[in-house]
Amino acid sequence: MKASKKENEAIKECYMRLYKESKPSANFQELIDNANKNIHGEKIINFRSHEIEKEKFESIVKNIIKEYKIKPKYRAKLFENTICLGCSPKIIDMK
Repeated sequence: MKASKKENEAIKECYMRLYKESKPSANFQELIDNANKNIHGEKIINFRSHEIEKEKFESIVKNIIKEYKIKPKYRAKLFENTICLGCSPKIIDMK
């Protein structure tokens, strides 16, 4: 997704909230700042060591889409996919 400036801000805010609500809780900015780099210079975040309940994940993403007024619907879906396929915490289904 080629994100606008507003969408990039929404992505960062979404990750901040997701990691705050994850188990163990974490500050996403600190994870970025303290991350090691791979041979390509990319930061490595062990995002799979953090878990978030599916319902919380969906609620946070939905609220961010609403707050940042990400429209039309296809942009909102692209946003959601970007979060899911990015470095979000591991989503667990509690059912």
